[in-house]
Amino acid sequence: MSRRPWGPLLGICLALVAASWIVFGQCLQHDFVNYDDNRYVYENPVVKQGLNLSAVQWAFTHWHSENWHPLTTLTHMLDCQLYGLRAGGHHLTNLLLHTTATLVLFLILRKITSAFWTSAFVAAIFAIHPLHVESVAWIAERKDVLSGAFFTMTLLAYIWYSRRPTLWRYLAVAGAFVCGLMSKPMLVTLPVILLLLDYWPLRRTERFALLVAEKVPLFGLSLASSAMTLLAQRPTIRSLAALPLSTRLANAFISIVFYLWQMVWPAKLAVFYPYPRVRYSPSLVTACAAAIVLVSGATILLRNKRPYLLVGWFWYLVMLIPVLGFMQVGLQGHADRYTYLPLIGVLIAITWAIVDLTQDWHHQREFVGVFGMAVVLLFTACSYRQAGYWHDSISLWSRALAVTENNDTAHLCLAEALLQRGKLDEAIAHSRAAIDIRPVNAGAFGRVPAVLTDKQAQAAIEFWENRLKANSNDTDAHNNLGVVLIQSGDPRGAVAQWEQTLEIKPNDGNAQNNLAWVLGTYPDETIRNGRHAVELAESATKLPGGEDPIVLRTLAAAYAESGGFSRAIEVAKRAAEAARSGQNPSLVETIESEIGEYQKGRPHREMPRRQ
Repeated sequence: MSRRPWGPLLGICLALVAASWIVFGQCLQHDFVNYDDNRYVYENPVVKQGLNLSAVQWAFTHWHSENWHPLTTLTHMLDCQLYGLRAGGHHLTNLLLHTTATLVLFLILRKITSAFWTSAFVAAIFAIHPLHVESVAWIAERKDVLSGAFFTMTLLAYIWYSRRPTLWRYLAVAGAFVCGLMSKPMLVTLPVILLLLDYWPLRRTERFALLVAEKVPLFGLSLASSAMTLLAQRPTIRSLAALPLSTRLANAFISIVFYLWQMVWPAKLAVFYPYPRVRYSPSLVTACAAAIVLVSGATILLRNKRPYLLVGWFWYLVMLIPVLGFMQVGLQGHADRYTYLPLIGVLIAITWAIVDLTQDWHHQREFVGVFGMAVVLLFTACSYRQAGYWHDSISLWSRALAVTENNDTAHLCLAEALLQRGKLDEAIAHSRAAIDIRPVNAGAFGRVPAVLTDKQAQAAIEFWENRLKANSNDTDAHNNLGVVLIQSGDPRGAVAQWEQTLEIKPNDGNAQNNLAWVLGTYPDETIRNGRHAVELAESATKLPGGEDPIVLRTLAAAYAESGGFSRAIEVAKRAAEAARSGQNPSLVETIESEIGEYQKGRPHREMPRRQ
């Protein structure tokens, strides 16, 4: 009995791990970026508190950033539990998940095709392709690498099931699939991928109707996930209505072809690609659509001789459907991260085709091996450089502006990052540049420094007003402009901004808390309104993060303004305990001082001041 060749298998696995870490190990030194990382992690009060029973319940019962992906949310909570807000730990989790997906992909392909080196090459390109940098280097894109890990595990479970179908093995497939859907709903097309694998390389001999019937429960899970996604993405779907269907169809055809070009020539990659300001050329759209039809027809005609072409091509097309611009989150024209799993199909088709077409060549093994190694090394170098741009927000958005045109989102996000660094003139310049573009999109998410100088306040007011000129429904801009105005001595202007926020988004906790604080504590009695402050503050405590000490502190101040000092003391003590648990001694001291006021029957008064 011959021994199994574990040496080469282990060697390839170690090489895949090494390649992933060579490219992405640098991310352990990277920071959060100001594009969704705030909403997913560092400004999300529920996620920041780590894992507990109420947080787990929230993850399963609330939309998170226009998505329902509770497992992704739970991993962010676990990271906060383990690493706090140290970004390197969050990057480490992304890297570990990506490495897991890479290794399982290699083991799957080797198992079902018996093509050792071909499988290794596909897995290597998956591990280090520049288009995949966004999925791994971006903390907020945790859903990609997590769903990728469950995607490959579902395939592994299905292969196990296909060898000897039993109920328990089928439940393993369904269980892994459910976990993938709860990581990212893009996996809704996975049952179709399983049907493709039935054709090749599994070569299952059952009638096609039986194979489809076998997948019916999985299609049911996909429908349920799609329904949840449509509910979560209603605001985005409404925003897409501004783009005509013809524009979105044209963009879909062009994106399908453009991703293939980027796979071969991954240059000028950016975190955000805006829709073009002019209509697509009809001839370009027609050419792309014709190319897609011709390639599809060719793979069907060659299905018997070269079945991997059909499987790989339709793997790519089917997996792209959810992100071609019809129901996606955001208004980007296309995105590198959307290729994370779809490109596996194209890699399979191309790699197996090259091996087949060169099989009669002299020294074929040596030629293909050298060529493959050169491609891996070239992509590794490109990806290492691309990952470096994700070091921080300024480097990320500077790169995006360098390689794209009319990118208002990049200008706004860079302006915010510069404002936070105190580079006021540069921030204002980029803010104005964004307005000049007259964007279809708007989408930076920002914070305002707690204390502003006169110069900073003037620059910040202009910055946020420019944001509102770009998009009057930008609630983050309304909220932040309100903060600047209150610090600048304009309480009525601040109140107006927060009231506008609540007209747009009635359950905006930031606006409720800010407005309640001013109505409950501002020294000018013509501004204060204790009853309304209590209504707002009580509503804020019922939202996610309602037990945050800042929110509880506001509620206590509102109760005191309304004469409910006993309730104010009770809530303020809860706020102090929460601040103490959060290791915030300065806030504990502040709240305890306010408790002393309430015990003397005096409401708290506070006038925001600048330096």
